[in-house]
Amino acid sequence: MQPAFLGGYFVCAAASIGLWLKVVGRWGLVRTWALGMGLSVAVFGWVALLGQGDWPWFLLVCALSGAALGADLVLPPALLAGLIGDAGERGRSEGAFMGWWGFATKLNLALAAGLALPLLGWLGYAPGQQDPQALWALTVAYAVVPCVLKLAAAALLYVFFLKRGSHETA
Repeated sequence: MQPAFLGGYFVCAAASIGLWLKVVGRWGLVRTWALGMGLSVAVFGWVALLGQGDWPWFLLVCALSGAALGADLVLPPALLAGLIGDAGERGRSEGAFMGWWGFATKLNLALAAGLALPLLGWLGYAPGQQDPQALWALTVAYAVVPCVLKLAAAALLYVFFLKRGSHETA
């Protein structure tokens, strides 16, 4: 089922981009991204409750979390472009901004892999293990931690944009 899970995830991500852009026109960039983050957590949080044989539900989670990924693909770069313009740096420093953005993205992936795998080992998981403690560790790392991190990111989005009212420009 892995090809169906991954395929559904990425197809739904790509297919949702146009929808997210339409929502931006109505709600604004920052609020729409917050909605996408909320959808991601609301959908992916259910993964922790799924068990063996629940593949149809996991396929649905993959499709809906893929749709939420569409927001993460288009809205942060659009927000950065707006911030570059607001800072008066359009036409001068886009390369530097985008370079640091790319660096942060790659660093995020490296930290995720570099921290998650040792943490899983420390919690008792090794690939192929089926004992309850190992599966619990995998569930926490795969389903719970990403939702907590997404909620933290949404809180930062709220503090730095929505609470300050700076979402009108973006």
